[in-house]
Amino acid sequence: MLALSAALLTGCASTDPGGSEGGASGGYASGGDAGATRVFAADNGDVATPVDPQRIVATGYAVPALIEADAALVGISSWDRGVPMMTKVDRATYEGLDNVGGERADLLNYEAVALAQPDLIIVGVPIPGLVDVDMARLELIAPVVVLGPTVPSAWRELTRRQADAAGRLGAFEQAKAAYDERATELREKYGAALRGAEFAHLGAYGDVSAGTFQREFGDSWGTNIAQDIGVEYYGEVKEKGGGARDVAETPSMEMIVESFAAADAITYSLAVDGSVPASVQAVLDSPLWQQLPAVQAGKVIPLRYTEAATYASALLTLDSIDDALAPLRQD
Repeated sequence: MLALSAALLTGCASTDPGGSEGGASGGYASGGDAGATRVFAADNGDVATPVDPQRIVATGYAVPALIEADAALVGISSWDRGVPMMTKVDRATYEGLDNVGGERADLLNYEAVALAQPDLIIVGVPIPGLVDVDMARLELIAPVVVLGPTVPSAWRELTRRQADAAGRLGAFEQAKAAYDERATELREKYGAALRGAEFAHLGAYGDVSAGTFQREFGDSWGTNIAQDIGVEYYGEVKEKGGGARDVAETPSMEMIVESFAAADAITYSLAVDGSVPASVQAVLDSPLWQQLPAVQAGKVIPLRYTEAATYASALLTLDSIDDALAPLRQD
């Protein structure tokens, strides 16, 4: 399971609403010239950054967000997990940019970052992940803004802050508006079918070899986008472990009935290509699974693109949810 920091996202105060595209909500501008700076409130503290950065290096979760926002990128770390959810245009951008490291924070290539000559570095990793980043070395190259994930559902605010740091709030707002419009459409379409129903979610990060499955609760990867259209997931993690572990747990297979028995319907995660992950298939094949009321009632619903973490990619998730919930709707 993705390990996400439990650190709270910090707010950004502005005293110059004209400092960046869509408003400089991340700080204040020091002037109107091309070299103007502002103080941006990041996870690593207040950082003096360009109001209008022209050469940005992005890592981690900042990569897809800033590609979609059409930021002035000159280098990125790998983000292969998100490639299948990119548009053709965004994928071409991703493949055409200079690579400065792998998907793990400890694979960052500092020489490649320096060669890109950035005027801003946006590090999209959680605070605990910074133990694998030589921040002092990066700060010698350019201002470094750390904007990393916490619980999965926080991608909304995270991508806004990343776009703000890059001076691309306008593009972010357009993507958000498109998502909100589609989510509202589905909320109205399925409102009657979902009303009063309690859902549970079977995630893809159980360990078959260890005999565990993953139960995801509200605000987790498999649930947070469905929640935007009115799907209600009941329950909560028994022992919170920080980050994604605050909203998901991995009980033993013997707990399948206890975990899901109260659910009126159960959603479960598919791989991006639509296949069933081995960790999920093991649960679907279990005799205990067949005992569940939701399974016996035929209310088991597969969802694709459950790891979407930007508004553009989350549109794919909404489309998947629309297709999957269609049998529940009674016109």
